[in-house]
Amino acid sequence: MTIVRMAAVAEEFDRDLEGDFARIEKLVAAARAEGVHLLALPEACLGGYLADLDGDAEQPPALRVDGPEIARLATIAGDMVVCAGYCEEDDGGRRYNSVVCVGGGRVLGRHRKVHQPLRENASYDSGDSFAAFDTPVGRIGMLICYDKAFPESARALALDGAEIIVCVSAWPGSRTDAPADLAADRWTRRFDLFDRARALENQVVWVSANQSGTFGSLRFVSSAKIVDPGGDVLATTGVAPGAAVAEIDVAAALTAARRSMGHLRDRRPEAY
Repeated sequence: MTIVRMAAVAEEFDRDLEGDFARIEKLVAAARAEGVHLLALPEACLGGYLADLDGDAEQPPALRVDGPEIARLATIAGDMVVCAGYCEEDDGGRRYNSVVCVGGGRVLGRHRKVHQPLRENASYDSGDSFAAFDTPVGRIGMLICYDKAFPESARALALDGAEIIVCVSAWPGSRTDAPADLAADRWTRRFDLFDRARALENQVVWVSANQSGTFGSLRFVSSAKIVDPGGDVLATTGVAPGAAVAEIDVAAALTAARRSMGHLRDRRPEAY
């Protein structure tokens, strides 16, 4: 598929897993009605984010990638490609902040968050790799929230052939000296800058989903968006909940962006 209609969601999710699935069903139905092929849901949309970053409050439900909840997500997605964040438990009982990509009734790919801010390591183990994977809408790489603050994360995915990078987040506003208007918040500005910079420097399509509303002491900045390989925002929710929807010829956009100044092609790794 070359022309891809994609949507990035800013929405509020919490510990009520049944309520989260009800929201996801509505979001998928609305996206399907708009002809969306790729839908990005926020970090921790299955079970909510951490209410207490010191690890003392109730934790999100731990789900297995081969468990019934992810199978249910795949059923809801149907032939749409859907990325969604959740708390993953492995065979050894370790917990990870993870994102899964489903489509066609199966798991297409997954990623465990590598970079952990604000004592998130009190609740989660850390992932240790970045890898792209093939899907019906193109080759995708996935990141989670703070991962995007590190240029190497997105670059590793781009070098692995990612055409589209989906970054799911639970990115809050400032916790100190916070303005009443999230649009004026310095953390909102950083969130938006990272999205545009990572798209531009890697010349990829960037799909950024985020939590909205509040959870515990956190107030999320929303700001879901689609960014083209030139760093231009094609669609955004701003600091409100909703879905940013855009249609893009991925192959043509990448070819045009990389024709004269190919940032991957023109690298000089021996000098770094």
